[in-house]
Amino acid sequence: MRRGPGSARRNRAVSVCAPSACLLLTVVVPSSLQAQALTADLFRPEKGGFVQAQDLPTRKALDPKTRDPVDEPRLVTLDGSAPAAPVRSALKVPAPAAAPGDYDPQNRRHKVAKLYPGQPKPKKLGPGNVAPTAAAPNAATTIQRRQAPIAPALAGTVPGQPPRKRLKPDDNPFDPIGTRVGGFLVKSAVELRGGYDTNPARLNAPKGSAFYAVAPELMVTSDWSRHALVADLRGSYTGYGTTLGTDGLSNPLPAPVNLDRPNFDGHIDGRLDATRDTKLLGQLRMRVFTDNPGSPNIQTGLTKYPLGLTAGTSLGIDQSFNRLQIAAVGSFDRTTYQPSQLTDGTTDGNNDRNYNQYGGVMRVSYELKPGIKPFGEVQVDQRARDQATDRSGYQRSSHGTSVKGGTSFEFSRLLTGEIAIGYGLRSYADPRLADLTGLLTSASLIWTATPLTTARFSSTTSLDETTLAGVSGVLTRTYSFQVDHDFRRWLTAVGRFSWGTSDYQISDRFDKFGSVGGDLIYKLNRNLQVKAQLRRDWLDSSVPGSSSAATVVTLGVRLQH
Repeated sequence: MRRGPGSARRNRAVSVCAPSACLLLTVVVPSSLQAQALTADLFRPEKGGFVQAQDLPTRKALDPKTRDPVDEPRLVTLDGSAPAAPVRSALKVPAPAAAPGDYDPQNRRHKVAKLYPGQPKPKKLGPGNVAPTAAAPNAATTIQRRQAPIAPALAGTVPGQPPRKRLKPDDNPFDPIGTRVGGFLVKSAVELRGGYDTNPARLNAPKGSAFYAVAPELMVTSDWSRHALVADLRGSYTGYGTTLGTDGLSNPLPAPVNLDRPNFDGHIDGRLDATRDTKLLGQLRMRVFTDNPGSPNIQTGLTKYPLGLTAGTSLGIDQSFNRLQIAAVGSFDRTTYQPSQLTDGTTDGNNDRNYNQYGGVMRVSYELKPGIKPFGEVQVDQRARDQATDRSGYQRSSHGTSVKGGTSFEFSRLLTGEIAIGYGLRSYADPRLADLTGLLTSASLIWTATPLTTARFSSTTSLDETTLAGVSGVLTRTYSFQVDHDFRRWLTAVGRFSWGTSDYQISDRFDKFGSVGGDLIYKLNRNLQVKAQLRRDWLDSSVPGSSSAATVVTLGVRLQH
């Protein structure tokens, strides 16, 4: 292709202007110009060491509303060093992240967020759908973020996670927690009480005395998937500050001089689950006791109460046939008494009161419907005395039989319990002693009137032994009623009332006894309680001079774990 005259003229102008521009720069700029030297700074293994961050081809796309810190003007001091960093506020608002629909110059594929089961799908951006903007955190939010982090599963912030179920409130927040020892739960407690009793010996002519009491407790319960073992041990010791003398006429009182008396009642129950429907039952028990104050069995002129000991065991089986349940238990008990110590320095043996008892009980029950289970029970026993005759010349070895029928029930968990009625008979080896017979009633009812109020009723009937000459035994019936009310979770009031009769058969003696009182329990925590009690006891006897009454005031603390 031929070039025209214009091309020649243009080439001559460029060749003339280029040297002229170089000459002008040489005159204006006094410093010498040199080519860039190859130094080690060009090969620094740092981000931005060779190519600045804003010139990287793989830089991230930013929101046009935000500024890239690398695009900000760079400031230098006169000596060439960087200025000090400005002081920033603690409440730093983070820049919002780029929306999924923003432009990406690298044409990279956006990562789709994984949705958990139940998580709602996010709406696609478009006409009518605007991306939500994060609100700037306030001071309270910033303070919370500075706290220790919480796992999302625990905080309930995992997407799609169902809401956490709230824990059930503790119905008994002041009950002891106990101690775990292997597969057992151990609970222990001790009560320390002090007070005043207007008639501790339960005499017709009262004589008051201050007293103290120490009552330890131990409960051990197994926590096994099969089988069960429970140990319940309770004891007490009551001491009085005064002693009794004579009645003023140098006659000994029908009560010991020293009124201190211990008490212990413990049993260990076990259950062995042989099969789903067969269970083997066992029990070991022991009881240390004294005759009740005011009892006619107490001798005259005693120095202290003679102790009695009853120890025994039971073995049985419980078999279920669908709704039919049959239980049979055999038992053996040994009862002994210490010799009586008299005020004149002599002792009197109580071997005539010692005996062995062999017995058995069989119970058949049938579940008519959930919550109603009628039953029938038959019990037989044989009592063999160590001595053929007692101190009055009577042969008191005997055998007894009792039959009862009743039902256990549960109505909507508001009224639960058991009630039964029957008949008892005890025949003695001595023909001069008539048979001890009577109607037997037993009941144990619990009525939950409100979540704060609970009422309990119980009834028992027993055929008891006696040392009175010519008297076969004592038919004792006792009825008690108790109401518990929680004014607060930490403040409980308890009201008690009991009434009963003692029928000394083949005798003119007939006693009526009762008790009414109230307790106030202040629960400081799970391990400490303060208790106050006021009680009134009375005995109305058909025998002149045997009636008594007493008022008891008690204040104490309970330590439990």
